Amino acid sequence: MKKILETERLILRPFRESDAHDMFYGWTNDPEVTKYLTWNTHQTIEETQYVLDMWVKEYEDPKRINFAIELKDGNRLIGGTDVVGYEKGSPVIGYNLSRQYWNKGYMTEACKCVLEYLFSIGYSRVIIEADVDNTGSNKVIQKCGGVLYDTCEKYVPMKDKTVLVNKYSVEPALPFQSSGA
Repeated sequence: MKKILETERLILRPFRESDAHDMFYGWTNDPEVTKYLTWNTHQTIEETQYVLDMWVKEYEDPKRINFAIELKDGNRLIGGTDVVGYEKGSPVIGYNLSRQYWNKGYMTEACKCVLEYLFSIGYSRVIIEADVDNTGSNKVIQKCGGVLYDTCEKYVPMKDKTVLVNKYSVEPALPFQSSGA
């Protein structure tokens, strides 16, 4: 999938091989950003480049959904969001954001945009998971209409640990229907 989406302040675009520097120095090497992610903090830019090259190659599959999040003002790459898997046919999305851009509404803006896109291509439900201790991510999901439906343990192979996650379901808002009264 090589689609470009836009919001008021953001461009959501495919990752490019040239994004490694911004990714590494923005979030992949930051232990605070990767603390709750399913992968470990990158120790070298080569590690980030390896993952990035893999992602770019995955775009050959037209069903692959993975967006770089870029600020319109200054064209700065600040994060990413993608479909990390499927649960009973519903996409499960994940995201990350450079720490310097936390608490500015960017992740909520990007997440809402991706949700709208997924609903527009026919999905009627999207799942988002967040570690119970990740207050910021849980707030983003709730602001995007996520309804908590389960809290469960989940094994994270890359970190070789089990974490407790909140599972949220997001469905498109139903259009207003008059009761006729």
